[in-house]
Amino acid sequence: MHKLLLLVVFLSFSQCQRRDILKDEVTDLLRTEILTRGEKALTEEPVTITAYRAERSAGGIHDFYSEGDYWWPNPISPDSAYVRRDGQTNPDNFVAHRHAMIRFSSLVGDLASAWLVTKDEKYIRQAVRHIHAWFVDPETRMNPNLQYAQAIKGIATGRGIGIIDTIHLLEVVQSLILMEQAGILSPEDAAGTRTWFADYLKWLTTHPYGVDEMNAKNNHGTCWVMQVALFAKYTGDQDMLQFCRNRYESVLLPSQMAADGSFPLELKRTKPYGYSLFNLDAMATICHILSDRQHDLWQFTTEDGCNMQKAVAWLYPYIADKSSWPFAEDVMYWDEWPVAQPALLFSVVNSPNNAYWETWKRLDHFPVNDEVIRNLPIRHPLLWL
Repeated sequence: MHKLLLLVVFLSFSQCQRRDILKDEVTDLLRTEILTRGEKALTEEPVTITAYRAERSAGGIHDFYSEGDYWWPNPISPDSAYVRRDGQTNPDNFVAHRHAMIRFSSLVGDLASAWLVTKDEKYIRQAVRHIHAWFVDPETRMNPNLQYAQAIKGIATGRGIGIIDTIHLLEVVQSLILMEQAGILSPEDAAGTRTWFADYLKWLTTHPYGVDEMNAKNNHGTCWVMQVALFAKYTGDQDMLQFCRNRYESVLLPSQMAADGSFPLELKRTKPYGYSLFNLDAMATICHILSDRQHDLWQFTTEDGCNMQKAVAWLYPYIADKSSWPFAEDVMYWDEWPVAQPALLFSVVNSPNNAYWETWKRLDHFPVNDEVIRNLPIRHPLLWL
Protein backbone atom coordinates (compact mmCIF):
# COMPACT_ATOMS: atom_id res chain seq x y z
CA MET A 1 0.00 0.00 0.00
CA HIS A 2 1.29 3.49 -0.79
CA LYS A 3 2.89 5.19 2.26
CA LEU A 4 0.53 8.18 2.09
CA LEU A 5 -2.51 5.90 2.09
CA LEU A 6 -1.04 3.93 4.99
CA LEU A 7 -0.63 7.13 6.95
CA VAL A 8 -4.22 8.22 6.25
CA VAL A 9 -5.50 4.84 7.44
CA PHE A 10 -3.25 5.00 10.51
CA LEU A 11 -4.55 8.45 11.40
CA SER A 12 -8.12 7.19 11.39
CA PHE A 13 -7.46 4.69 14.18
CA SER A 14 -7.88 5.41 17.87
CA GLN A 15 -4.76 5.90 19.97
CA CYS A 16 -5.13 2.40 21.45
CA GLN A 17 -5.38 0.90 17.97
CA ARG A 18 -2.36 2.89 16.82
CA ARG A 19 -0.39 1.70 19.83
CA ASP A 20 -1.23 -1.94 19.02
CA ILE A 21 -0.14 -1.45 15.40
CA LEU A 22 3.10 0.17 16.48
CA LYS A 23 3.73 -2.66 18.93
CA ASP A 24 3.45 -5.19 16.10
CA GLU A 25 5.70 -3.08 13.88
CA VAL A 26 8.34 -2.65 16.60
CA THR A 27 8.21 -6.37 17.39
CA ASP A 28 8.85 -7.25 13.75
CA LEU A 29 11.66 -4.71 13.52
CA LEU A 30 13.51 -5.72 16.69
CA ARG A 31 12.49 -9.36 17.22
CA THR A 32 15.84 -10.99 16.39
CA GLU A 33 17.88 -8.71 18.63
CA ILE A 34 15.31 -8.88 21.45
CA LEU A 35 15.45 -12.68 21.50
CA THR A 36 19.24 -12.72 21.29
CA ARG A 37 19.53 -10.33 24.21
CA GLY A 38 16.87 -12.20 26.17
CA GLU A 39 18.73 -15.50 25.80
CA LYS A 40 21.98 -13.92 26.94
CA ALA A 41 20.25 -12.34 29.93
CA LEU A 42 19.11 -15.79 31.07
CA THR A 43 22.75 -16.58 31.88
CA GLU A 44 23.50 -13.43 33.92
CA GLU A 45 23.64 -13.53 37.71
CA PRO A 46 22.25 -10.69 39.86
CA VAL A 47 24.82 -8.07 40.88
CA THR A 48 23.75 -5.23 43.15
CA ILE A 49 25.56 -2.28 44.68
CA THR A 50 26.65 -4.44 47.63
CA ALA A 51 29.22 -6.06 45.32
CA TYR A 52 31.18 -2.79 45.09
CA ARG A 53 32.47 -1.00 48.16
CA ALA A 54 32.92 2.74 47.61
CA GLU A 55 35.85 3.80 49.78
CA ARG A 56 34.99 7.52 49.66
CA SER A 57 31.30 7.01 50.47
CA ALA A 58 29.94 8.36 53.75
CA GLY A 59 27.24 5.68 53.63
CA GLY A 60 27.16 1.93 54.12
CA ILE A 61 27.34 -1.07 51.83
CA HIS A 62 23.61 -0.87 50.98
CA ASP A 63 23.75 2.84 50.08
CA PHE A 64 24.01 3.84 46.44
CA TYR A 65 27.02 6.06 45.83
CA SER A 66 28.27 7.99 42.83
CA GLU A 67 30.53 10.96 42.21
CA GLY A 68 29.89 14.11 40.19
CA ASP A 69 30.92 13.48 36.60
CA TYR A 70 32.40 16.87 35.83
CA TRP A 71 34.57 17.21 38.94
CA TRP A 72 38.34 16.71 38.80
CA PRO A 73 41.38 16.88 41.10
CA ASN A 74 42.71 20.39 41.50
CA PRO A 75 45.97 20.47 39.45
CA ILE A 76 47.42 23.10 41.79
CA SER A 77 46.69 21.08 44.93
CA PRO A 78 45.77 17.43 44.17
CA ASP A 79 44.80 16.66 47.79
CA SER A 80 42.33 19.55 48.04
CA ALA A 81 38.69 19.71 46.98
CA TYR A 82 37.83 18.82 43.40
CA VAL A 83 37.19 21.52 40.77
CA ARG A 84 34.52 21.57 38.06
CA ARG A 85 34.98 21.16 34.29
CA ASP A 86 31.48 21.34 32.81
CA GLY A 87 30.78 18.69 30.21
CA GLN A 88 34.07 16.83 30.73
CA THR A 89 33.62 13.48 32.46
CA ASN A 90 36.33 12.42 34.91
CA PRO A 91 37.00 8.74 34.11
CA ASP A 92 38.52 8.10 37.56
CA ASN A 93 35.39 8.94 39.56
CA PHE A 94 33.44 6.14 41.23
CA VAL A 95 30.67 4.90 38.92
CA ALA A 96 30.44 1.19 39.80
CA HIS A 97 27.04 1.53 41.47
CA ARG A 98 25.66 3.45 38.50
CA HIS A 99 26.97 0.82 36.10
CA ALA A 100 25.45 -1.94 38.24
CA MET A 101 22.07 -0.18 38.14
CA ILE A 102 22.26 0.33 34.39
CA ARG A 103 23.15 -3.35 33.97
CA PHE A 104 20.17 -4.27 36.16
CA SER A 105 17.87 -2.07 34.11
CA SER A 106 19.19 -3.48 30.84
CA LEU A 107 18.82 -7.12 31.92
CA VAL A 108 15.28 -6.69 33.25
CA GLY A 109 14.32 -4.77 30.10
CA ASP A 110 15.83 -7.46 27.88
CA LEU A 111 14.08 -10.25 29.77
CA ALA A 112 10.70 -8.52 29.93
CA SER A 113 10.90 -7.69 26.21
CA ALA A 114 11.72 -11.31 25.34
CA TRP A 115 8.75 -12.40 27.43
CA LEU A 116 6.47 -10.00 25.57
CA VAL A 117 7.61 -11.49 22.26
CA THR A 118 7.50 -15.18 23.27
CA LYS A 119 5.16 -15.32 26.31
CA ASP A 120 7.70 -17.74 27.82
CA GLU A 121 7.74 -17.17 31.58
CA LYS A 122 11.33 -18.37 31.93
CA TYR A 123 12.32 -14.79 31.12
CA ILE A 124 10.14 -13.43 33.91
CA ARG A 125 11.51 -15.91 36.44
CA GLN A 126 15.01 -14.70 35.64
CA ALA A 127 14.00 -11.04 35.78
CA VAL A 128 12.45 -11.59 39.21
CA ARG A 129 15.76 -12.99 40.50
CA HIS A 130 17.40 -9.65 39.75
CA ILE A 131 14.46 -7.63 41.10
CA HIS A 132 14.42 -9.66 44.32
CA ALA A 133 18.15 -9.08 44.82
CA TRP A 134 17.89 -5.31 44.38
CA PHE A 135 14.74 -4.59 46.37
CA VAL A 136 13.89 -7.49 48.71
CA ASP A 137 16.85 -9.66 49.77
CA PRO A 138 18.25 -8.13 52.99
CA GLU A 139 21.78 -9.23 52.07
CA THR A 140 21.92 -7.50 48.68
CA ARG A 141 19.13 -4.91 48.52
CA MET A 142 19.75 -1.22 47.97
CA ASN A 143 18.46 1.23 50.56
CA PRO A 144 15.57 3.27 49.08
CA ASN A 145 17.31 6.65 48.99
CA LEU A 146 20.06 8.52 47.16
CA GLN A 147 21.63 10.19 50.16
CA TYR A 148 25.15 9.70 48.79
CA ALA A 149 24.78 10.17 45.05
CA GLN A 150 26.85 12.66 43.02
CA ALA A 151 29.26 13.31 45.87
CA ILE A 152 32.24 15.63 45.33
CA LYS A 153 35.53 14.99 47.09
CA GLY A 154 36.15 17.70 49.65
CA ILE A 155 32.82 19.43 49.00
CA ALA A 156 29.75 17.20 49.48
CA THR A 157 28.95 13.65 50.63
CA GLY A 158 25.91 13.67 48.34
CA ARG A 159 23.71 16.08 46.39
CA GLY A 160 20.18 16.38 45.11
CA ILE A 161 21.30 16.23 41.50
CA GLY A 162 22.36 12.64 42.17
CA ILE A 163 18.69 11.68 41.98
CA ILE A 164 19.05 11.65 38.22
CA ASP A 165 21.03 8.40 38.57
CA THR A 166 17.86 6.40 39.26
CA ILE A 167 16.27 7.20 35.91
CA HIS A 168 17.49 3.70 35.08
CA LEU A 169 14.89 2.22 37.41
CA LEU A 170 12.14 3.41 35.06
CA GLU A 171 12.14 0.36 32.83
CA VAL A 172 12.40 -1.93 35.85
CA VAL A 173 9.20 -0.39 37.20
CA GLN A 174 7.51 -0.51 33.80
CA SER A 175 8.38 -4.21 33.64
CA LEU A 176 6.91 -4.72 37.11
CA ILE A 177 3.69 -3.01 36.04
CA LEU A 178 3.37 -5.34 33.05
CA MET A 179 4.12 -8.41 35.16
CA GLU A 180 1.44 -7.50 37.68
CA GLN A 181 -1.08 -6.76 34.93
CA ALA A 182 -0.40 -10.23 33.52
CA GLY A 183 -0.75 -11.82 36.97
CA ILE A 184 2.69 -13.44 36.88
CA LEU A 185 4.37 -11.67 39.79
CA SER A 186 4.04 -13.39 43.16
CA PRO A 187 2.20 -11.48 45.89
CA GLU A 188 5.37 -11.50 48.02
CA ASP A 189 7.57 -9.97 45.34
CA ALA A 190 4.84 -7.50 44.38
CA ALA A 191 4.50 -6.36 48.00
CA GLY A 192 8.26 -6.12 48.50
CA THR A 193 8.94 -4.05 45.42
CA ARG A 194 5.94 -1.80 45.97
CA THR A 195 7.08 -1.13 49.52
CA TRP A 196 10.58 -0.26 48.27
CA PHE A 197 9.27 2.23 45.74
CA ALA A 198 6.77 3.72 48.18
CA ASP A 199 9.67 4.35 50.57
CA TYR A 200 11.82 5.80 47.81
CA LEU A 201 8.94 7.98 46.60
CA LYS A 202 8.53 9.38 50.12
CA TRP A 203 12.25 10.17 50.24
CA LEU A 204 12.16 11.81 46.81
CA THR A 205 9.31 14.08 47.79
CA THR A 206 10.29 15.01 51.37
CA HIS A 207 14.08 14.94 51.77
CA PRO A 208 15.86 18.25 51.08
CA TYR A 209 17.81 16.60 48.25
CA GLY A 210 14.55 15.54 46.63
CA VAL A 211 13.04 19.00 47.03
CA ASP A 212 16.17 20.58 45.57
CA GLU A 213 16.01 18.29 42.55
CA MET A 214 12.31 18.94 42.06
CA ASN A 215 13.07 22.66 41.91
CA ALA A 216 16.00 22.31 39.48
CA LYS A 217 15.49 24.52 36.43
CA ASN A 218 16.76 22.19 33.69
CA ASN A 219 16.75 18.49 32.80
CA HIS A 220 17.23 17.58 36.46
CA GLY A 221 13.81 19.00 37.34
CA THR A 222 12.37 17.19 34.33
CA CYS A 223 13.87 13.86 35.38
CA TRP A 224 12.54 14.27 38.94
CA VAL A 225 9.00 14.53 37.56
CA MET A 226 9.60 11.65 35.14
CA GLN A 227 10.70 9.33 37.95
CA VAL A 228 8.14 10.41 40.51
CA ALA A 229 5.35 10.03 37.96
CA LEU A 230 6.12 6.39 37.20
CA PHE A 231 6.91 5.44 40.80
CA ALA A 232 3.62 7.03 41.87
CA LYS A 233 1.80 5.14 39.14
CA TYR A 234 3.30 1.87 40.35
CA THR A 235 2.52 2.51 44.01
CA GLY A 236 -0.97 3.85 43.31
CA ASP A 237 -0.31 7.35 44.63
CA GLN A 238 -2.97 9.28 42.73
CA ASP A 239 -2.28 12.56 44.52
CA MET A 240 1.36 12.48 43.45
CA LEU A 241 0.38 11.56 39.89
CA GLN A 242 -1.78 14.67 39.71
CA PHE A 243 0.99 16.73 41.31
CA CYS A 244 3.30 15.63 38.49
CA ARG A 245 0.72 16.57 35.83
CA ASN A 246 0.32 19.98 37.41
CA ARG A 247 4.06 20.48 37.65
CA TYR A 248 4.56 19.59 34.00
CA GLU A 249 1.85 22.04 32.91
CA SER A 250 2.64 24.89 35.29
CA VAL A 251 6.42 24.64 35.79
CA LEU A 252 8.34 22.43 33.36
CA LEU A 253 6.74 23.45 30.09
CA PRO A 254 6.46 27.22 30.67
CA SER A 255 9.86 27.62 32.37
CA GLN A 256 12.01 25.39 30.16
CA MET A 257 10.60 25.66 26.63
CA ALA A 258 10.98 28.70 24.39
CA ALA A 259 8.21 29.80 22.05
CA ASP A 260 9.92 28.03 19.13
CA GLY A 261 10.01 24.68 20.97
CA SER A 262 13.69 24.70 21.97
CA PHE A 263 15.11 24.29 25.49
CA PRO A 264 17.33 27.37 26.10
CA LEU A 265 18.80 26.09 29.36
CA GLU A 266 20.08 22.97 27.60
CA LEU A 267 21.39 24.96 24.63
CA LYS A 268 23.61 26.95 27.01
CA ARG A 269 25.48 23.84 28.11
CA THR A 270 28.77 22.57 26.70
CA LYS A 271 26.85 19.62 25.24
CA PRO A 272 23.82 21.44 23.82
CA TYR A 273 22.82 18.73 21.35
CA GLY A 274 22.97 15.81 23.76
CA TYR A 275 21.26 17.73 26.55
CA SER A 276 18.50 18.91 24.22
CA LEU A 277 17.86 15.31 23.19
CA PHE A 278 17.94 14.15 26.80
CA ASN A 279 15.46 16.75 28.02
CA LEU A 280 13.17 16.15 25.05
CA ASP A 281 13.13 12.41 25.74
CA ALA A 282 12.44 12.98 29.44
CA MET A 283 9.58 15.41 28.73
CA ALA A 284 8.12 13.01 26.16
CA THR A 285 8.32 10.16 28.67
CA ILE A 286 6.46 12.28 31.22
CA CYS A 287 3.70 12.87 28.68
CA HIS A 288 3.58 9.18 27.83
CA ILE A 289 3.35 8.11 31.49
CA LEU A 290 0.81 10.70 32.60
CA SER A 291 -1.52 10.94 29.60
CA ASP A 292 -4.78 9.00 29.69
CA ARG A 293 -8.36 9.51 28.52
CA GLN A 294 -8.83 12.39 30.95
CA HIS A 295 -5.40 13.99 30.52
CA ASP A 296 -3.61 14.54 27.22
CA LEU A 297 -0.33 16.18 28.13
CA TRP A 298 0.89 15.94 24.54
CA GLN A 299 -1.73 18.45 23.43
CA PHE A 300 -1.61 20.69 26.50
CA THR A 301 -0.52 24.14 25.34
CA THR A 302 0.65 27.11 27.39
CA GLU A 303 -0.72 30.61 26.83
CA ASP A 304 2.29 31.48 24.67
CA GLY A 305 1.85 28.39 22.49
CA CYS A 306 4.36 25.92 23.94
CA ASN A 307 3.55 22.22 23.79
CA MET A 308 5.37 18.92 23.44
CA GLN A 309 4.61 18.38 19.77
CA LYS A 310 6.25 21.75 19.06
CA ALA A 311 9.32 20.63 21.01
CA VAL A 312 9.62 17.44 18.97
CA ALA A 313 9.08 19.39 15.75
CA TRP A 314 11.86 21.84 16.67
CA LEU A 315 14.50 19.19 17.34
CA TYR A 316 13.40 16.64 14.73
CA PRO A 317 15.27 18.18 11.73
CA TYR A 318 18.52 17.90 13.69
CA ILE A 319 17.77 14.29 14.59
CA ALA A 320 17.06 13.45 10.97
CA ASP A 321 20.17 15.35 9.82
CA LYS A 322 22.61 16.29 12.56
CA SER A 323 24.82 18.15 10.08
CA SER A 324 22.17 20.90 10.02
CA TRP A 325 22.63 21.62 13.76
CA PRO A 326 23.10 25.42 13.96
CA PHE A 327 24.75 25.54 17.39
CA ALA A 328 28.11 24.46 18.77
CA GLU A 329 29.05 20.81 18.71
CA ASP A 330 29.09 18.99 22.05
CA VAL A 331 32.49 18.96 23.75
CA MET A 332 32.22 15.18 24.22
CA TYR A 333 30.24 12.37 22.58
CA TRP A 334 29.18 14.44 19.58
CA ASP A 335 29.56 11.56 17.13
CA GLU A 336 27.53 9.08 19.21
CA TRP A 337 24.19 10.92 18.89
CA PRO A 338 21.42 10.59 17.83
CA VAL A 339 20.07 7.10 18.43
CA ALA A 340 16.48 5.83 18.38
CA GLN A 341 15.20 8.67 20.58
CA PRO A 342 12.05 7.64 22.49
CA ALA A 343 10.55 11.12 22.00
CA LEU A 344 9.96 10.27 18.34
CA LEU A 345 8.19 7.00 19.12
CA PHE A 346 6.09 8.46 21.92
CA SER A 347 5.12 11.38 19.68
CA VAL A 348 3.96 8.99 16.98
CA VAL A 349 1.77 7.16 19.50
CA ASN A 350 -0.03 10.41 20.23
CA SER A 351 -0.03 12.08 16.81
CA PRO A 352 1.06 9.95 13.83
CA ASN A 353 3.89 11.35 11.79
CA ASN A 354 5.43 9.14 9.13
CA ALA A 355 8.70 11.11 9.01
CA TYR A 356 9.24 10.66 12.75
CA TRP A 357 8.42 6.97 12.48
CA GLU A 358 10.74 6.30 9.55
CA THR A 359 13.59 8.19 11.22
CA TRP A 360 13.13 6.34 14.49
CA LYS A 361 13.18 2.98 12.67
CA ARG A 362 16.52 3.64 10.96
CA LEU A 363 18.41 4.90 14.01
CA ASP A 364 20.43 2.72 16.41
CA HIS A 365 18.14 0.85 18.82
CA PHE A 366 20.88 -0.89 20.78
CA PRO A 367 23.68 1.64 21.46
CA VAL A 368 26.76 0.39 23.29
CA ASN A 369 28.45 3.65 24.29
CA ASP A 370 28.27 4.07 28.08
CA GLU A 371 27.52 7.78 27.94
CA VAL A 372 24.68 7.29 25.46
CA ILE A 373 23.16 4.48 27.52
CA ARG A 374 23.47 6.58 30.66
CA ASN A 375 21.42 9.34 29.03
CA LEU A 376 18.89 7.02 27.41
CA PRO A 377 16.79 5.42 30.15
CA ILE A 378 14.11 4.27 27.65
CA ARG A 379 15.82 1.53 25.61
CA HIS A 380 13.13 -1.18 25.43
CA PRO A 381 10.23 0.26 23.43
CA LEU A 382 7.97 -2.80 23.67
CA LEU A 383 7.60 -2.20 27.40
CA TRP A 384 5.91 1.11 26.67
CA LEU A 385 3.51 0.06 23.90
